[in-house]
Amino acid sequence: MKERAIYNRIKAALAENGKTNLWLATALRKNKVTVSKWCTNESQPTLETLYQIASILNIDVRTLLVSNTSKTNG
Repeated sequence: MKERAIYNRIKAALAENGKTNLWLATALRKNKVTVSKWCTNESQPTLETLYQIASILNIDVRTLLVSNTSKTNG
């Protein structure tokens, strides 16, 4: 089975802030299944929605993204 690429950290950010998928779905007025798919990286929210999530959680939007560069020394 092919492993799904991880693009966002929404699930981790929610956990770090003591919030749930259902809480986020309610706050955004989105379907809970849609939010669940974002949290499992099955699908991705729009950039506008990422900014809304960051605003709701009072965090930097970059916190919600997985870096596309590896962190190496050198």
